[in-house]
Amino acid sequence: MYIYSLFLFLNVFLYQKLVDNIVNSLILDEAGQKVNGANLTQLNEYKAELLNEAEDLVLNAFPAKVLKFNEMLNSPDFSHARLTDLLPDLNSIVPIPKPASAEGMEVDVPAKKVKANGVATTPVYVFSGGVVSSNGKLTEMTTSTRELIRATVEEINKVKMWIIFLIPRIEDGNNFGVSIQEEALNEVRTVESEAATFYDQMSRYFLSRAELVVKAAKYPHVEDYRRAILDVDEKQFINIRLVLLETRNHLATLHDMITKNLEKIKKPRSSHNEHMY
Repeated sequence: MYIYSLFLFLNVFLYQKLVDNIVNSLILDEAGQKVNGANLTQLNEYKAELLNEAEDLVLNAFPAKVLKFNEMLNSPDFSHARLTDLLPDLNSIVPIPKPASAEGMEVDVPAKKVKANGVATTPVYVFSGGVVSSNGKLTEMTTSTRELIRATVEEINKVKMWIIFLIPRIEDGNNFGVSIQEEALNEVRTVESEAATFYDQMSRYFLSRAELVVKAAKYPHVEDYRRAILDVDEKQFINIRLVLLETRNHLATLHDMITKNLEKIKKPRSSHNEHMY
């Protein structure tokens, strides 16, 4: 009986010790709720790192990107004068083939079926190069621009989280600085959404062009399909310039707006009023 009581006491003691260790590892957050101390420490470290990185993006990276986009737009590679050099020759997109039979015999007039060695065959149109190539120059421009836009979207997302983390706890009164934060946050969200839309639009170029190439290959003697391919290429070039222009303007606007209100964004409530609550 004594041994059993001792065993029971030890179990209760060890269980209580385990509970105490768990409770001691928890600390109170801002709302007074107990949270895991290790997790909260890591989260606070992540927030601090993000705050420093996002502020550096606004103050240094955004101006540098504005200048980079401006340089690209003024360079010969993205100049309107290069458009004629970017567009392929009308007949080189999908060459107008000569109808050939399955036996490799050329015929003067296309026909649904011809007799060759007594076997019924159908004319087959063959590309001399085996494939229809993409517009290499536009593909290179599209790829480089998409990479810039992708990186810009991620950077803008960090700035968005930066402002969100700086928004203080909801309280009555003295919310003028918070309203400035919300205005800046709305602008950042708009820019992020538009930049993501730009990326999606540029991705559709290859599918649109491929569909027209298929049409031109299926109906090689319809010249309008060939001209439609040229129109898609021209539209993509104009879209690339437009994306660079708009992204440059958005980044310049964000930098201007945030730097003008940086003090209120970082500290929306004065220290005097904070001590009053």
